[in-house]
This record gives sequence, structure tokens and C-alpha cells, in this order.
Amino acid sequence: MVSVDTNILVRFLTKDDDAQFQKAYTLFQTEKIFITDTVLLETEWVLRYVYKCSKQEILQGIQKILGLSNVFAQNHEKIVQVIELYKKGLDFADAFHLANSQQFSILFTFDEKFIKRSKDLTNCTVRKL
Repeated sequence: MVSVDTNILVRFLTKDDDAQFQKAYTLFQTEKIFITDTVLLETEWVLRYVYKCSKQEILQGIQKILGLSNVFAQNHEKIVQVIELYKKGLDFADAFHLANSQQFSILFTFDEKFIKRSKDLTNCTVRKL
């Protein structure tokens, strides 16, 4: 099994550099791929800010990659929860924060949008400090 960096996922999804896409494609065809949480987090950010992808395009891309039989996420169950929270309106990073805070009763923030969007989504309450 091999681990990949964000740029491998971005090339694989965007195909914006043919030579790098071909290398990434070959890697995904021939290896078992491990993807860390941080790579997924950064991939979403790059697709949103650099490539101006829509939320739907980002979801489709991430789900496409994670749906491959030879791809393994660092925390698969947590990633499934992150994707569901993202679908329900949370920012991807906030979805990660909330998914990783489920064993706690409160997650404090100064982010008003995070508080509003997270209301009643999980057992962990997001509150303003």
C-alpha cells in the first residue's frame, strides 16, 4: 500500500496536467492507495479555492475516489460522517472538526455560521465561547 499527497488527488480529479494525470491514473490502477484525513481536507480546500469547484463537484470527486476498491481512508467511518455533515451544510473543515469531537458534549467556537449550520446535527453541541 502507498500513501498519496493532495496534488495526486487533485491531478486525478481535475486532469489539468495530462502528464501528471496519467501518472496518477496509473498509480490508482496499480496500487492500493491510502489517503490521510489531512490530504482529504486539503484536497477539498484546493478544489474549492483554487479550482472554484462547486460543493457538488467536490462531493462527487471525493466520493469517486473513496469508492474505488483499492482506496483506503485513514478513518473511513469518520469520513462518511464528514461527508454527511458537509452535505447538510457545514464547511468541510467544520464537518471534520465536529466529526472528531463526537466524544465531547461541547465544541466551542467564535464562528457564528458554524454554530447555526451545526444545530441538531450531532450529539456534540457547537457553542460560542
